[in-house]
Amino acid sequence: MTAAPTSAPATPTPTLLWISLLTVYLVWGSTYFFIKVAIGSLPPLGMLGLRFLVAGAVLYPVLRSRGLPAPTRQGWLWSAVIGTLLLFGGTGLVTLAERSASSSVAAMMIAVSPLFAALFGRIWGEKTGGREWAGIGVGLLGIGLLNLSELHATPLAAFLLLLAPICWTFGSQWSRHLPLPSGLMNSAAQMLIGGLVLLLLSVVSGERWHTPTAASAWALVYLIVFGSLLAYSAYTYLVIHTRPALATSYAYVNPLVAVLIGVGFGGESLRPLGWVALAVIVGGVGLMAWPRKIVKVAEAPA
Repeated sequence: MTAAPTSAPATPTPTLLWISLLTVYLVWGSTYFFIKVAIGSLPPLGMLGLRFLVAGAVLYPVLRSRGLPAPTRQGWLWSAVIGTLLLFGGTGLVTLAERSASSSVAAMMIAVSPLFAALFGRIWGEKTGGREWAGIGVGLLGIGLLNLSELHATPLAAFLLLLAPICWTFGSQWSRHLPLPSGLMNSAAQMLIGGLVLLLLSVVSGERWHTPTAASAWALVYLIVFGSLLAYSAYTYLVIHTRPALATSYAYVNPLVAVLIGVGFGGESLRPLGWVALAVIVGGVGLMAWPRKIVKVAEAPA
């Protein structure tokens, strides 16, 4: 018997879900650029560990003061597992890859997430509709076009960018069937433990800290407030209440946002074929989002 997820309210609304989607689309699209800026003078794993630990340390006492119960021992355990998969396996590997890949390329490669989400979702009986599969296919076609004209990364960076969405989507789908903490406490617990794991890995790997530049410091502040406190909490909410393919459709929109920011502020460039590919990617998202209601139909616990 699988435990029912306990990490969100029982009555989600389409308005809140759309707001959550837009938040993840826009904010996470921008974080690729800010990660690139942050690791300009900060160690990758250490920067991420500080980002998530601070965000969790801010969110946790606020939630406790509002009466949310502390996670149980079992809740902390599963938060550690999922937090490590998502924050190290997902975000951490992307950050390491960005040492030798542009922010635009990183976002483009992560766009395979909806495909992995649909595949992993089937392990737990999730069904993916025909139009959703079509949307995934169209999105992947767009990624193929992008890679033909824009992919410039080392083999190691490309491997990390492929492994990252596997870790992220598997952890996301698994989390829907685990007894995780309630509401936003789920996000707080994952960020606290995930941040500690990342800092430990930073120490073990021998990363060195230096005085950061002003740009790196402000990028880290942005990542803490918007990338973690706001967007990560919105994503946790989406994982519980909507379909796997739609919850991870941010991966198709993020490249568009990342490219626009990279071109506008980071001095990156995109060829004409790249812009065509981005239009194809957005069309794939439309196919996934349009056919059914955004709110996931409630199911009886197995």
